Amino acid sequence: MEFFVDTADVQQIKRLNDMGLVDGVTTNPSLIKKAGKDHETVVKEILSFIKGPVSVETIDETAEGMVKDGIRFSKWAKNVVVKIPMNAEGMKAVRKLSDLKIKTNVTLVFSPLQALIAAKAGATYVSPFVGRLDDIGESGMGLIEQIHEIFKNYSIKTKILVASVRSPTHILEAALIGADVSTVPPDVMLKLFSHPLTDSGIKTFLEDAKQWKK
Repeated sequence: MEFFVDTADVQQIKRLNDMGLVDGVTTNPSLIKKAGKDHETVVKEILSFIKGPVSVETIDETAEGMVKDGIRFSKWAKNVVVKIPMNAEGMKAVRKLSDLKIKTNVTLVFSPLQALIAAKAGATYVSPFVGRLDDIGESGMGLIEQIHEIFKNYSIKTKILVASVRSPTHILEAALIGADVSTVPPDVMLKLFSHPLTDSGIKTFLEDAKQWKK
């Protein structure tokens, strides 16, 4: 499974990238707003050191506008993936961008049929939001299982990008199901290092090693 980091905080991305954890990045207008910089400036800064896929979301409501955004974004770097919302206009845009060989990531997917529609339109990735489904009492991981089964049944090449990840458990369950990617907030990604037995073991080893330190 690939790990994408879900943030537009350049320093956080650099920190995690230095640890070898970043296969790609996902952004959206809300995350870029938090970064406190201009949209294009932030994205180009990320693209300057991340070589894997970087999702950049369109900011237009029409298919025509989304396609224009997508073409413009794709000129920033070869690893740009154009992020498109799951709706009728979005799927028209995905089809046109796919025909232009521009990679796309369909976001805000909440049902297996939405994922199937996105795949049929030519999406490179579909992003099911597991945490938001859990929040309303539905099964986020149940959705991942259904999408994975459908894509397997028909040998669909669109990748499953698990989004709205809230905990390491989400990542573990997605990996066991066979999802291709999890996009993870920095704070959750850092939790992957921790285990009480690891922490206590390191503490003991360091205490025992003090006798040899000068």
